[in-house]
Amino acid sequence: MSPQDVAASRFAISPLNETMHAMWMLSGRLEAGAHASWAAVARPRFARLLAGSPGARAMVALFRQGAYIADFIAPPPTGINVSFAEEIAAMRATPLERARTEIAMSLDGRPPPPADVMEILADDHVVAFLADGLERTWTELVAPQWPRFHAILERDVIQRAGRLATYGWAAALGDLGPRVRWRPEEADAPARIEVAASGDRDERHRLGGRGLLFLPSLFVRKVIAYLDEAWPYALVYPARGVAAAHPRAGGAAALAGLVGRSRARVLAELETPATTTQLAARLGLALGTAGGHLAALRAAGLVAGARVGRRVLYRRTPLGDALVAGRLDS
Repeated sequence: MSPQDVAASRFAISPLNETMHAMWMLSGRLEAGAHASWAAVARPRFARLLAGSPGARAMVALFRQGAYIADFIAPPPTGINVSFAEEIAAMRATPLERARTEIAMSLDGRPPPPADVMEILADDHVVAFLADGLERTWTELVAPQWPRFHAILERDVIQRAGRLATYGWAAALGDLGPRVRWRPEEADAPARIEVAASGDRDERHRLGGRGLLFLPSLFVRKVIAYLDEAWPYALVYPARGVAAAHPRAGGAAALAGLVGRSRARVLAELETPATTTQLAARLGLALGTAGGHLAALRAAGLVAGARVGRRVLYRRTPLGDALVAGRLDS
């Protein structure tokens, strides 16, 4: 990474990538983990979607752990806040020959999928079929959850960008996982990011001043690298605060009698820092209502706010942590 790459690197959120990873999880190829409650409800609906969508079935057939999956299915976004409609339009514009090449690479070295799936994958309209499967999954399963999902992803970006601005790249990337390491500039080598991958290949990529795109994800468990010249170079990484993606019934019940149900929910949600807008989206509150609860909790010394750029990020104070954990021993 040259100084120009460091300056050009940025964070982004991709609804298309999250839809693809949601399909991966709902199909059983990824463990549900923190999404278990949502998966239990969504999987029967996803099964019905698969039954009626040849493209969705073909998409699921391409998923496999620890091996190449066609890049054109969910390319990195070209902007910071690109909509699903813009991303799926770019995916639909994939040239057929490129799609066929990547599908062949994805199927290489594995048993062929069922005949009906192979028929879709070999069809001249395969890109449209796969895009239709993605779009149905987005519309029926992911879009209703997107305000909550987006709030968590945006919270990760704001917090990590704040660490980057304050402490530098090593701090911002240090908790992406043991597979990722930031190496500062040395006398005989430029600054670089090292990503350990499965297998014995040793690849080196020069960014050439265009920087690197960082995409948080609610569904992935380890860092995924996009290193295709046709798209922006990108790293998809596990977002913080995924456990908050699906509210747990009664999670803040012990606090409700003391501070009220809504403020108890706000305190419980601030397990990871958030803005007023993120809290409102996450909890289904009006923006003014969320702001009022935060002001009351702040006045009581239970939360504190810190400015990051043009936003204020709220977090629990030690007193707030102790109250939520039930450790008010003194």
